[in-house]
Amino acid sequence: MININLLSVSNLPKLNKLRKLELSDNRISGGLEVLAERTPNLTHLNLSGNKIKDINTLEPLKKLPNLHSLDLFNCEVTMLINYRESVFTLLPQLTYLDGFDADDQEAPDSDPEADGDGLEDEYENGEEGEEEDDDDDEDDLDEEVIDDEEDEDDDLEGEEEEDGVDDEEDEEEDGEDDEEDEADDDLPRGEKRKRNLEDEGEEDPEDEEDDEDD
Repeated sequence: MININLLSVSNLPKLNKLRKLELSDNRISGGLEVLAERTPNLTHLNLSGNKIKDINTLEPLKKLPNLHSLDLFNCEVTMLINYRESVFTLLPQLTYLDGFDADDQEAPDSDPEADGDGLEDEYENGEEGEEEDDDDDEDDLDEEVIDDEEDEDDDLEGEEEEDGVDDEEDEEEDGEDDEEDEADDDLPRGEKRKRNLEDEGEEDPEDEEDDEDD
């Protein structure tokens, strides 16, 4: 409830489980006993930028045994002499005042307890169950991708085998043609010429002359 012109916290509902309350930049000047009654488990309270002027105004906070962080930045009370020592004396349960402990050691950036790490196990188990479901879905997708890749590899191997068979057949045909050419080369020149003419469907001129002589 930051910067909403609150004058008091008298209308705050009872919130037994509330641990962190932001009331900065309002106009609260007192009435903090309501916090002890309605938010008994507070651990963090931010009252910075309010109208708190006296140390005694903070006395009701003694009834918040779990309160260990209090912020009073930009409140007039911070201008008092021995302000920090007085607040730590009044509220011995405090660990941090305005972001620093009694030895001027800065508070960590986040407090796991105040950020809600103590929630019920049921909520955490629900999140873990969702994560496991997501992991199962990812595993199923991975298996489908692997199957598709294996099918593609099988298709490629089949195409390569077919190409290999075609190449072998072409080589065999080329080998037969080469053998015929070699056989022709071994024939005498006249026989080779005669054979070529026979292949082309023509008659040898010498045979024609013999026919004419007859």
